[in-house]
Amino acid sequence: MRLNWGNKLILVFLAFGGMISFMVYRCMQTPVDLVAREYYKDELSYQQVIDARQRADRLSGKVDLRQEGAHLALCMPKEMEHVGLTGSIQLYCPSDAGKDRRFILHVDDEGRQYIGMDQVRPGRYTVRVQWQGGGDQYYAEETLIIQ
Repeated sequence: MRLNWGNKLILVFLAFGGMISFMVYRCMQTPVDLVAREYYKDELSYQQVIDARQRADRLSGKVDLRQEGAHLALCMPKEMEHVGLTGSIQLYCPSDAGKDRRFILHVDDEGRQYIGMDQVRPGRYTVRVQWQGGGDQYYAEETLIIQ
């Protein structure tokens, strides 16, 4: 069977339409996770985060979070020892929103808190620690890779 130029042109248009339809279908199946659900509301209050980060940078040390065997160890700076702290620890995984975790800050008198590894899955996380102590708010952020 021999095809003339009109039939070939129709086949090219059908193949192109099929390819575009397949691409649209694949794009619709790709999950898109936002950094925050309330992005615009969070953006308006970001100046408070900047101020809290500057206060945390003026402390004698940084917030230290590392994996130690069967748990994650959070160590606060020396100035935060024996101070009643309140706040939160957020583990944000950019590649998978299902791995995100939030913990309430419960440090002991030495400024330490331990989180069991059974509550966290392996991956690359951005750790955000927000806390209040001595009438001021503080904020620290660092990257952590959990094996």
